[in-house]
Amino acid sequence: MGLSTDLGKGLFDRFRSLPIWSLSPFAGLMVGDILRHLIAASIILTIGLILGYRPEAGIPGVLAAFAMLIAIGFGMGWVFIVLGLLIRTPTTVMTLGFTFLFPLVFASNIMVDPGTMPDWLRAFVEVNPVSLMTTALRGLMGGGATLSQVVLALIAPVALTAILAPTTLWLYLRR
Repeated sequence: MGLSTDLGKGLFDRFRSLPIWSLSPFAGLMVGDILRHLIAASIILTIGLILGYRPEAGIPGVLAAFAMLIAIGFGMGWVFIVLGLLIRTPTTVMTLGFTFLFPLVFASNIMVDPGTMPDWLRAFVEVNPVSLMTTALRGLMGGGATLSQVVLALIAPVALTAILAPTTLWLYLRR
């Protein structure tokens, strides 16, 4: 939403006239997103600790989970940057972004055990990128993550970055 607003107000036209790396403004947006993700994760972890949650993998597991969260946030952030470049109004950017994320989040293993789901839904949930990420993050904090879980969780963020980072630059320079 912020990107769409900044584009509408001409801020990025000013950036374009400066002798800076073309992706610098987007790098700033990504760093801000990553900081927001870390703050939110820290708040959630703190509340969990207060309520009695104890990560079985200890501090190394928590740090590994936070590192994975940064990678996931970085990859997913490109979706919203591309939407911000393509769509003129901030409200539409938010609506489209969450229209994409809504079914992935709610048809995942975040809140419900897939074993309790009908077969047709369980089949989707087990390959859903959000479920793969959730399983890996839980495994890292619980000490039971396998290498394959971590790799599967990172496929979507890496693919999104590989496809959408060059797309972002192309859209920005074409504008």
